[in-house]
Amino acid sequence: MVRVSTERFEELVREAMESLPDQFWDRLENVVVVVEQQPTQEQLDYHGLGPHETLFGLYEGVPLTERGSYAPPVPDKITVFQGPLERHCRTEAELVHEVRDTVVHEVAHFFGIDDDRLHEFGL
Repeated sequence: MVRVSTERFEELVREAMESLPDQFWDRLENVVVVVEQQPTQEQLDYHGLGPHETLFGLYEGVPLTERGSYAPPVPDKITVFQGPLERHCRTEAELVHEVRDTVVHEVAHFFGIDDDRLHEFGL
């Protein structure tokens, strides 16, 4: 397990977002990215996760592939959960890698890519 300050963790998330290719940035709008310590019980229940399972990140919103020309007035939300990621990683280098993978995974959901397809990509 590795621990970093909230400020450092937010910096890792920001760096992961900034590392996304420009073609994603061109279409990534009306999305807020936040850091939370833990997923709520409601979030875990909604995704059918048991007591020994957790979330590293969560996309909440309407994927681009389901919007058509409609854009929701409230922003979509990507949450990255610090606690589960810290417990999963042993070093800060591993944490950097896992935070980036989590950000990419959740951004992919914004673009309508489901978990099965992400697993095909190795995420």
